[in-house]
Amino acid sequence: MSRPRLTRRGRIALSASAVLVAVAAVLVPVLTLTGGDDEARRTALVVPEGRRAAQVYAAVDEALRLPGGTAAKAALTAELPLPKAARGNPEGYLFPATYPVEAATTPAGLLRYMVSTAHDRFGSGRGAAGSRPSRDLADAATYRKVVLASIVQAEADTPADMGKVARVVHNRLALGMPLQMDSTLNYALDRSTLDTSHRDTKTDSPFNTYRHKGLPPAPIGNPGEEAMRAVADPPAGDWLYFVTVKPGDTRFTHRYAEHRRNVEEFNRNRAGASAAR
Repeated sequence: MSRPRLTRRGRIALSASAVLVAVAAVLVPVLTLTGGDDEARRTALVVPEGRRAAQVYAAVDEALRLPGGTAAKAALTAELPLPKAARGNPEGYLFPATYPVEAATTPAGLLRYMVSTAHDRFGSGRGAAGSRPSRDLADAATYRKVVLASIVQAEADTPADMGKVARVVHNRLALGMPLQMDSTLNYALDRSTLDTSHRDTKTDSPFNTYRHKGLPPAPIGNPGEEAMRAVADPPAGDWLYFVTVKPGDTRFTHRYAEHRRNVEEFNRNRAGASAAR
């Protein structure tokens, strides 16, 4: 495994139970009725914040007892009510919530429910009065917030950190600095890891925010309302760097030298945790 590169952000979970793993959404049975040949089964599909579309599709297939890949195919033909800016990609709009799943539920119907819920919760203006161009502008503005919120969702160690992380993103964009977020690089490489090598940062992908300035072209996961609120109204601050030196302790600063010291502490903590296992 390559030695971690000194980055301008960081996120660490030192306990084994908190290691980042690409897990699927959780399927929770809430009611089961059986009778004769007809089994009436109702379940609840719980989609946690930050899950990627591929993970949600896998959970939908499991919930509906369908072959893998069924929900992903349905997403291509379901005519989901996505904003024009999404270009048919539902990433970011599969809203994290608990959804009822019944015998008659279809993948397309469940995905449409998720996207409609996202519009309701994000206040995207779907169905609002006005001309089509004005609605497109409103949708485009909301879509940009969803992209931002997906990064905040992935980067923040705790919900309390979301506002400051959002401010870091806003500050970097305003200064024309590359975001250099490992979460976007992980999305490009279809992985979840704490380690980013120098070679990784050279990856040729529009989601590589080390190589490309500005926001990635699409969300990197499906954010919840807290992340959206953080993006819409972040606290004032001049922070440009952050690193979680240990669970619950994220350090924000605008001084690179201070950030380097925080990263060094993060590395010591991580090395100590590894040695203790």
